[in-house]
Amino acid sequence: MNCIVLPKANFTQTAAQIHNPAQIEHIIKVLGLKVGDVLKIGQLDGNLGTAIIDKIAADTIQLSDVQLDIAPPPKLEVTVILALPRPKVLRRLIMDMTALGVRDIVLINSYRTQKSYWQSPMLARMDEFILEGLQQGVDTVAPTISLQKRFKPFVEDNLASLISTSLISKSAVVAHPYSELSFVQYLQQLESSSESNASIKADSVKTILPSVVCIGSEGGWIDYEINLLAAQGCQAVSIGSRILRTEAAVNVMLGQWLLHSQNSNT
Repeated sequence: MNCIVLPKANFTQTAAQIHNPAQIEHIIKVLGLKVGDVLKIGQLDGNLGTAIIDKIAADTIQLSDVQLDIAPPPKLEVTVILALPRPKVLRRLIMDMTALGVRDIVLINSYRTQKSYWQSPMLARMDEFILEGLQQGVDTVAPTISLQKRFKPFVEDNLASLISTSLISKSAVVAHPYSELSFVQYLQQLESSSESNASIKADSVKTILPSVVCIGSEGGWIDYEINLLAAQGCQAVSIGSRILRTEAAVNVMLGQWLLHSQNSNT
């Protein structure tokens, strides 16, 4: 935890309370903070800031002099459509995507998604994983997450409009290790296209990066799914000759958005 994120109900003017056992344990045992020390905090869906530890008890930490005067970092302008992975992998992916600042996440069924995954108790713990990601990434704004148990209806009925109504970029990619077009080559094509379009600023990375990225679970997408996604405007791209685990593929792909967002802010 790089900050402690608390719900609005835990705040009263310039004071706040921490009741979450994991947060209390982290503050005492990991950070080693004591009464009088400064703690980095954030209000869920609000600002970031600091507070002074006023009292420490076994089940509560009282905070005083709360100052929430730092805006949360901007979200990455991307929607991730992710084939529902194994439950243990789901926790790490939700944490990672939240920490990276993904704006919207769609968990979708795929041919290689086992039916039992949809009955996993992990799905009921997503708020917990989101909180861990927010505290890791020093953020307070959670991504929106939707569950889509039917692949074909979502792709045929919703995906095209999701791409076309984006205010940033009207393009989408699907990660596919056997695509002849690499993700780098695809971005170069988009950049060349933007440079030739007088209505688009060539240095605007928001218009270069796709607004939607689709990533399969272990084993990837089958050809039928790739073709269906392509029919709705998703370009298949590879990220190299190595076959990566889903967690690695997600972080490699989203690293492009993260790096570009840092460059655009400098």
